[in-house]
Amino acid sequence: MTGQPETLFAEGPEGQVAYQVWGSGELDLLFVPSWLWNIDMMWEQPRIERYLRKLGTFSRVIAFDKRGTGVSDPVPLGALPTLEQWVDDIRVVLDAAGSSKVALLGNLEGVQMALLFAGLHPERTRALVAFDGTACYLRREDYAIGIPEHVHHRSAKTIFEGSAANLLALWAPSLAADQSAHAWWSRYLRSAASPTGSERMFRHGTQWDVRPALSAISAPTLVLHHADNRWIRADNGQYIAEHISGAKYIELPGADGLFFAGDQDASLGEIESFLTGTRSAPEHDRVLATVMFTDVVSSTQRVSELGDARWRDLLDTHDGIAADEVTGFRGRVIKNTGDGILATFDGPARAIRCAASIGESVRSLGIDIRAGLHAGEVELRGDDIGGIAVHTAARVMGEAGPGEILVSSTVKDLVVGSGIEFVDRGDHELRGLDGPRRLFAHQP
Repeated sequence: MTGQPETLFAEGPEGQVAYQVWGSGELDLLFVPSWLWNIDMMWEQPRIERYLRKLGTFSRVIAFDKRGTGVSDPVPLGALPTLEQWVDDIRVVLDAAGSSKVALLGNLEGVQMALLFAGLHPERTRALVAFDGTACYLRREDYAIGIPEHVHHRSAKTIFEGSAANLLALWAPSLAADQSAHAWWSRYLRSAASPTGSERMFRHGTQWDVRPALSAISAPTLVLHHADNRWIRADNGQYIAEHISGAKYIELPGADGLFFAGDQDASLGEIESFLTGTRSAPEHDRVLATVMFTDVVSSTQRVSELGDARWRDLLDTHDGIAADEVTGFRGRVIKNTGDGILATFDGPARAIRCAASIGESVRSLGIDIRAGLHAGEVELRGDDIGGIAVHTAARVMGEAGPGEILVSSTVKDLVVGSGIEFVDRGDHELRGLDGPRRLFAHQP
């Protein structure tokens, strides 16, 4: 599947519920996310997209926004749907999607909805996966592992009187230092619900207790829980498994609660194996590489001098030369960036020599380039790449002067003994990155 699935609307007795369907498997799988969600915007986050597309390789996935969240119908702030009403939204969506029997995958607060639906509608529940959730949030006389009231109150103040970063740090600590994830998460929460609606949902929803539904669940059940989850302790997952007949409990290493954070392949493998009886080999979606950005110097001025048509011809010639040089140095052109290229190499020395060769070759066209290189772990996103190493290489290039090849200290250290020489350009503050970075210019 390419592109984002079409957003459809199911007409329920109390309003329209937005949903999407994708995937090619024979099994219908309903994904029930946490309270705050937006099915349109979820595809903008590469980690979410990877996870959901992987689910679609072995199932037909159905996802939806609860009324009052995302792109489903809004509800009055003072009259949020009850848990039972939200569970009825599931029935409405399944009917619209033509699904008579479904496996349920609930994450965080979505687990309570999945548990209740499985207990209320066993005839429509094929299987159940409860991922980092709980049947009861708050501590009660007969539920000592719940969240104490004073901790719950303090958490609410921390989350809603602080920033979206507080919630991300609580639900996905492995992403706490990722500034791009912070920026996306803040925007995502705003798209899911208003600040007032989010807080009401939190304070109202954490009062729910669906433990009575557990004994009524007859579908095969898998409970996954991260061992060091700080928000919903693993005891809660164990409780669910102990109170559903025949349930299987698997504890995963890590502290994340959001399904897309941390080691995705660990949970995806368990889910696929449980639902289908088979497990795909994990995809290698992260590799170590040297990332190179190049850019034509003073391109705006040259366009003005040459005119659009001649500039386009010149740039096409540049692109051809650059692609040939990258191939010759055993690299891979990821994409053209307008007036330059993004490429990766499995060796930093070849990357530096390639950048120098491109600069020398295109000089005959009357143009100069600048280049920036950094080595680190990159995320493979189909034909594209992402991650902090890519961001860093782009920022390094931004500091380079005309005709200059600038590299990070990581690249310099990796080519010790290669005969390549550098000039120390000192420390630089690179936008979006923490702390100064020492940069070095290639000495021809």
